[in-house]
Amino acid sequence: MKISYNAIAQLLIALLVIFVICILINNLTLNLIKTGLGFSFAWLFRPASFALAEHPLPYSPSDSYAWALFIGWLNSLKVIFYSLLLATLIGTCVGLFRVGKNALLRIVSAGYIAIIRQTPLLLQLMFWYFVAILGIKETITSPIGDLLSISNQGTNFLGIKLSAEFTSLLIGLSVFTSAYIAEVVRGGINSVQKGQWESFRSLGLRESTGLYKIIIPQALPAILPGLTSQYLNLAKNSTLAIAVGYSDIYAINDTIINQTGRPIEGFIILLLSFLFLNLLISNGMELLNSMITKSNNP
Repeated sequence: MKISYNAIAQLLIALLVIFVICILINNLTLNLIKTGLGFSFAWLFRPASFALAEHPLPYSPSDSYAWALFIGWLNSLKVIFYSLLLATLIGTCVGLFRVGKNALLRIVSAGYIAIIRQTPLLLQLMFWYFVAILGIKETITSPIGDLLSISNQGTNFLGIKLSAEFTSLLIGLSVFTSAYIAEVVRGGINSVQKGQWESFRSLGLRESTGLYKIIIPQALPAILPGLTSQYLNLAKNSTLAIAVGYSDIYAINDTIINQTGRPIEGFIILLLSFLFLNLLISNGMELLNSMITKSNNP
């Protein structure tokens, strides 16, 4: 039986990786023993002894570290979910403007994308929090009744009160990600053959009707992979919530590490949390992509 050189190379690489991992684990174990800390998660059930500004479920400082981390994870899910929705809405509109016939909208959308993409996200979050939200001196209300009001204390939308930290993080993540989503949408639409545009125009269909019923369904398979990547980036970028004082899982985990002196266990929990979240997003988008592919190829 002949063994290919590729198989031997892969085996050697796998053994090398396992060897390196074993060395790292051994060094970690020795260092933990020397410091007398050991490796344990028993501290998760001790009282957290710190308050949280935002908690979707009941929480008090006497609750455990585990419950505090769960509250932080829910806070992360909340801001990520609403940011994904808002970023997709804004990004899709801007992307459509980029390929539209209106020259003014094309210029404005191109400028929007250029400015947002060339500015660091952290700087944008600082702007939205310290300038746009905390800098408000008088409450700004919507001209349509009590639909929306914004103050330096946060936002009131349809009777739902949102903190200044959540509002600034939501806007910052949504605006930043929308610029990248807009380019994904533009690229997907431009990938559709020009003959498709000419076909629906020759049939006398309106530009908007042809775009939504003919062009976008064909562009979706090209859009979804890039969209998935931007969704994953948004989830990871949400850890910058600590910069504006929002109590997400990263900020709470950082506080717990400072109190317990358990950085290894803390970062393992953090890594597993975001791994699960990213797998949830990627698998959900993969399922959506397969459904659209099947519908386009019955």
